Amino acid sequence: MKKHGKLKKIVLAYSGGLDTTAAIPWLIERTGAEVVAMGVDVGQPEDLDAAVEKAFAAGASKAFFIDARDEFASGYVFPAIKANALYEGEYPLVSSLSRPLIAGKLAETAVAEGADAVAHGCTGKGNDQVRFETTLAALAPRLEVLAPARHWGFSRDETLKFSQQHGIPVEWETPPYSIDENLWGRAIECCALEDAWAEPMEDAFLLTADPFHAPDDSCTICLEFEKGLPVKIDGMPMGPQQIIRAVGKIAGKHGFGRIDMIENRTVGIKSREVYECPAALALIRAHKALESMVLTKAVSHLKAQIDTAWANMAYGGQWHTPLRKALDAFIGATQEQVTGTVRMRFYKGSMAVTGRKSPYSLYDEGIATYGAGDSFDHAAADGFLKILTMETRTLALKAEALGKGDGGSCDEVAHVAEQAS
Repeated sequence: MKKHGKLKKIVLAYSGGLDTTAAIPWLIERTGAEVVAMGVDVGQPEDLDAAVEKAFAAGASKAFFIDARDEFASGYVFPAIKANALYEGEYPLVSSLSRPLIAGKLAETAVAEGADAVAHGCTGKGNDQVRFETTLAALAPRLEVLAPARHWGFSRDETLKFSQQHGIPVEWETPPYSIDENLWGRAIECCALEDAWAEPMEDAFLLTADPFHAPDDSCTICLEFEKGLPVKIDGMPMGPQQIIRAVGKIAGKHGFGRIDMIENRTVGIKSREVYECPAALALIRAHKALESMVLTKAVSHLKAQIDTAWANMAYGGQWHTPLRKALDAFIGATQEQVTGTVRMRFYKGSMAVTGRKSPYSLYDEGIATYGAGDSFDHAAADGFLKILTMETRTLALKAEALGKGDGGSCDEVAHVAEQAS
């Protein structure tokens, strides 16, 4: 990155980790600008006061964290529950959801501080650079965006040495994983996990018990939803943060919530990713179970496609775009009757939905049963099947008339259609 002598003040999205701490002296040396370190508390477990002190030691003129835990839970995580948001069917967007919030606070702070530029610690092959810079382009298009880790060319060892040379009190993590954690879960990368054949060691996990050593007794809870959002556990009202933490603690204790996947990154790289998301996976599964009871077949099938589009949108950093507003409008309309209770049982790494009920349920036991109380008109199926099979029968008869056998193959059906036209 070239020297930016014109810059006077840069606001850095600061996490307290190795890269963003090293970015402080690196930016000062190359731009001569004042660096303000701004962090956002989205539920990460780190000592934020210690992180602030480290930022000052690295040369920041100002350092602070903004408490956005409630905003993150209600404005980002809860919409993801409504959308059953799982990227590629597995990843519940732990880091993805926090980035547009952090980048939004970065833009707000830059304006408040009168900064010339903002900076982030994302690498050149990660997804987060897309999320940060798309958000900044939408919210603060005139701000210059700097990305030290995309340009300095340091390995992790070299970043550590650079930091130590500048008197920054950092140490190599033990175990040496790259961790990103917030209210919604925990992402674990690097080192031994980069070998896609290597089984993750237990020292990589913190939120979930080893399923083989989880309690021998199962745990059952009832989760109540109102209009698509969880509001009570076992009849006890809770706020968004409380719900997430409580479900996560129960699920994690019983070893549920681990993910090990090969993920397709936005930049075209396949990456081995390990996650711990006990609350996310449990809440989304419970929400889907309730939806299956109250949504019509047509809405349910279309929503599955919209949910996939929503997860792709969030993963790809398109939070502040018309696309999200359009997807949210559809999803919001589907949630009006997603109210009811789901019973969930956790046991040694598993979670099973064992019951669901709703005042808006479309499930009719009298119609569904095969028992004595069956109220379904079986004779009605005669006419239904005649209509349902009419096209298939017509094609088969036409094929027979043309001497084309049973009309069963796709080629024969295509030939009949061609002859008929």
